[in-house]
Amino acid sequence: MKIQILISKNSWALKYVPFIKKRLIKFSNKIQVINDHKFLKKNYDINVIFSYFKILDKKFLNRSKSNLVIHASNLPNGRGMSPLTWQILDGKSLITFSLIEVNEKMDEGKYYFKKKVRIPKHYLFDEIKKLQLDQTLILIIKFLKVFKKNKMKLPHSYNQIGKPSYFKKRTMEDSKLNVHKSLNSQFNKLRVCDNDNYPAFFILNKKKYVIKIYNKSKKNNEN
Repeated sequence: MKIQILISKNSWALKYVPFIKKRLIKFSNKIQVINDHKFLKKNYDINVIFSYFKILDKKFLNRSKSNLVIHASNLPNGRGMSPLTWQILDGKSLITFSLIEVNEKMDEGKYYFKKKVRIPKHYLFDEIKKLQLDQTLILIIKFLKVFKKNKMKLPHSYNQIGKPSYFKKRTMEDSKLNVHKSLNSQFNKLRVCDNDNYPAFFILNKKKYVIKIYNKSKKNNEN
């Protein structure tokens, strides 16, 4: 089985490539990591898309037998960008992860499997993303097991049913805090902010102040 992994150069998932390869190596001794879809290899069995920010044309999708992505919503609800983040901001903690076959339209492909996962309400950005990665790999591995058992035939897939809804792309402005509201009321916004790439901030007296958030509880308990 030949597997290629597509990850954007500036993706949060890039640092986990060794971990991803370690989890998938039992299915393939040929795993190729690609940062630009233009360099996808031809005649591959599986293309796993981790946090890639562009829609692929059919000619690139045809280079693999199957193109998989995990979308963190109960599709067709929550198509679009950053679905996990938007749901956490909406106060949700039970999230559905959908494994779909990628097509030329945004998140409209048929799905293979769905899995509900509870996100602990104290998790911060790095913990949320690691949990997202773990759940992604669980569904990918489930697919690969069936694919291998069926002698390289794709598992049964299902049409998305219902009226779709869409999330917009997040911008730096979405990390802005309201100085007139309490930290408690804005904690969900704080915990989905990436300290390195788009940290929380607020404006006061026409000056911008950046806030970075860390969970020190574990360290303090160990001392």
